[in-house]
Amino acid sequence: MNVRSAKLEDAESIALLHAESWRVAYRGIFRDEFLDGDVIQDRKDTWRQRFTTPKNNQIVFVAEDNQELCGFACAFGNEDKKWGTFIDNLHVRKNRKRQGIGTRLITEIVLWSRQHYPGLGLYLDVLEENIPARRFYEALGAINQESRLWEPPGGGEVVDLRYVWLNVEPLLSGNVG
Repeated sequence: MNVRSAKLEDAESIALLHAESWRVAYRGIFRDEFLDGDVIQDRKDTWRQRFTTPKNNQIVFVAEDNQELCGFACAFGNEDKKWGTFIDNLHVRKNRKRQGIGTRLITEIVLWSRQHYPGLGLYLDVLEENIPARRFYEALGAINQESRLWEPPGGGEVVDLRYVWLNVEPLLSGNVG
């Protein structure tokens, strides 16, 4: 498996994987009309914008195996004064989960963040109802610090939890899970 920085040419593949991941993980959480309809165009628009007008603190990594996109992660360095670098997206193709891809992508973000934003923490938001994702992050040492109501694309309201790594060293040493 190869992990590299994403390029504009990756935007559509990332958008399609992102939509597929939402359809699987968020069924029953997001509105079905959105997941069955507008989710692909919504994700294409999001990723086109992220690649054509990226924020200065943005990084996107992709994981590939035999030229197939297996997963991706997007982060924004020093996005929050309290928590540090924000992992905005981490998605792994359904048939490639439990193979270390998500852990590898998070590790790449930690390394990038340490180089460009030394001394800062790492955090992400995860939906309260997304139990598999919460278990994954907890196994990697993240802890829930906050919750808020959030209106996802397509409408509705969900509980979003802020997961924080108070110590990223175990991620770098492989002593997680």
